[in-house]
Amino acid sequence: MDINNKLAEEFKLRRQQIDNTVALIDDGKTIPFIARYRKEMTGSLDDQLLREIYDRLTYLRNLDKRRQEISEAIEAQGKLTEDISADIASAETLVELEDIYRPYKPKRKTRASVAREKGLEPLAALILLQNKNTDPLAEGAKFVSAEKEVPDAESAVKGAMDIIAEDISDNADIRKELRELFFRTGSVASKASDPDEETVYKNYYDFSEPVKKIAGHRILAIDRGEHEGKLKVSVEIHEGDGEKVLFAKYVKNDSACGRLVREAAEDSFSRLIYPSVEREIRSELTEKADEAAIKVFASNLRQLLMQPPVKGIVTLGLDPGYRTGCKVAVVDHTGKVLETAVVHITLGNKDNIARGKEILKGLIAKHNVNAISIGNGTASRESEAVVAEIIREIPQKVAYMVVSEAGASVYSASKLAAEEFPDYDVSLRSAVSIARRLQDPLAELVKIDPQAIGVGQYQHDMPKARMDEALGGVVEECVNSVGVDLNTASVSLLSYVSGINSGIARKIVEYREENGSFTDRKQLLKVSKLGPKAFEQCAGFLRIRDGKDPLDNTAVHPESYSAAKSIIEQCGFSLADISDGKLSDIGEKAKKIGMKQIAENAGIGMPTLTDILGELAKPGRDPRDELPPPLMRSGDVMEIKDLKPGMELMGTVRNVIDFGAFVDIGVHEDGLVHISQMCDRFIKHPLEAVKVGQVVKVKVLDVDVKRGRISLTMKGLSK
Repeated sequence: MDINNKLAEEFKLRRQQIDNTVALIDDGKTIPFIARYRKEMTGSLDDQLLREIYDRLTYLRNLDKRRQEISEAIEAQGKLTEDISADIASAETLVELEDIYRPYKPKRKTRASVAREKGLEPLAALILLQNKNTDPLAEGAKFVSAEKEVPDAESAVKGAMDIIAEDISDNADIRKELRELFFRTGSVASKASDPDEETVYKNYYDFSEPVKKIAGHRILAIDRGEHEGKLKVSVEIHEGDGEKVLFAKYVKNDSACGRLVREAAEDSFSRLIYPSVEREIRSELTEKADEAAIKVFASNLRQLLMQPPVKGIVTLGLDPGYRTGCKVAVVDHTGKVLETAVVHITLGNKDNIARGKEILKGLIAKHNVNAISIGNGTASRESEAVVAEIIREIPQKVAYMVVSEAGASVYSASKLAAEEFPDYDVSLRSAVSIARRLQDPLAELVKIDPQAIGVGQYQHDMPKARMDEALGGVVEECVNSVGVDLNTASVSLLSYVSGINSGIARKIVEYREENGSFTDRKQLLKVSKLGPKAFEQCAGFLRIRDGKDPLDNTAVHPESYSAAKSIIEQCGFSLADISDGKLSDIGEKAKKIGMKQIAENAGIGMPTLTDILGELAKPGRDPRDELPPPLMRSGDVMEIKDLKPGMELMGTVRNVIDFGAFVDIGVHEDGLVHISQMCDRFIKHPLEAVKVGQVVKVKVLDVDVKRGRISLTMKGLSK
């Protein structure tokens, strides 16, 4: 198989784009590096498409490897024919390949293998001919043997039928046809293991939906219900339809032998084919649902990581609690811890609560706190109410935001947190993390296992290796698109930079601690274990503010410094103008001179020229700054009982799932906007309309106080 040609056809790209992309991948170049610095070679393919190409390339190469293994295995048996070779060469999936290999695969002991050992294969072949004059019992009598444990003609015929049933089951074309039948006409059905038991799976107690239509989130819910023993699940087709496919292929007439073949076909379907195909269908549905869920999770994670940082402010982080109190940490605009405390404002007598409020007011005044970041876990609602009271009672202008504390406790107890904050206990580390999540979500969240961040559906049911790969790619993409300050970045942040692993990240920090701040990107080559190849991959993503070369504070790669200097000169500027911010209109000047001419003189392509001009115009820019700021609150806190249908509110999208989005509207419970309530046009998935972190206007449709459920709509809003 010409893999590159197939990739070009599937992705509708030029062959040259695929050839170059595959060559770069094989040379060890990372996806962020290829996407950013090899645009001329790939035709400006973005990170996400490059990852899809990489995944498909890996699958096709594994397919080719398995193709070779199967060919060699069949050839070793002396059974490889031109037809089989052609079938193997044309197979497009691993399932098809395994179907072809099935008859030649070494089998464990089966009824058919036992019958073969007894020498009954010739009898099976004779019955399969279905000659009307053949008497199967008379022929079976010829195979009776005490030595081979065939006591009578009936036993011989029964053994022959077992062989026929297995041969039918091993037919790759039959399996393919039946698999297509299941997908075309089958239904996924589930029943309750105990109909009287109240569980979250009640909607699936008597459920059926066509295989070709069932949504991924329902597959995942059913799978989990089955795993927990609450549901019994099957894939069903119309009775007799599967057998008809076998009869059409194998049953020639209604002779005595024909009736035996028919009986063997029925046995083959019910005992061998149906259970196997059902497993395959379920497995394929789950795999597709997993991939769809991982894509949603990845999209949500990307949006969460790319939330605009709240820069240049002193922040008070508050980790809510009841009995043990609320843990408090004040951090300065760089994230440095200024002071910590524990206050009891959610539980206890009025004196304790009053004392806790005074402590918080004192911290706000002492450190000129601008914002308060509240974790959304246990006691969040009560903590938020007290914070709102404090804001109303103090002269300082302070706003607050409730942030997700998912994974904060895991991080706080980690070795990384212990190294970062050796003088603080676990609970206070969590408060620091909550404060920093408001200041710079990306820098803080990279310290946590992406699966623990909790924006998605059924993330803990996903295949771990695939989940880790996909989410690691998202974090890598986000970190590299933002860029990393070489002189302040943590080991966690550095380890996601293209070309840098955790070991090299530690070496960078060690070098920084021993030698002081980096003043030049080239100093990276002095870091132990960071060689020229790693330097090529990482240099463009690392920033040095106030370094020797102003280009070090941009995403311009060192390999393009001479080109960048040529562009600056051609546009009538000097290198010093970068730091002075005098190049904001360099793009316009370049257009007047002629972009093509400038690119030719600089020895680069148009995509690289465009990127360099963008960097020179806004050196050290953070792409997150161009996004709408997060929604900060300072007014009264509402409770769910305060909500009334028809109320319009502003909220923040907290999570997007297959059937809708959960929106924080300032009460303890997030409201659900169902996909049907998102917009007037038809959309296949909520991600077409909203994303995590987006500030949206919603209207209350319904409130169920008892169950803590809020239904919202984004349709029919006032202007």
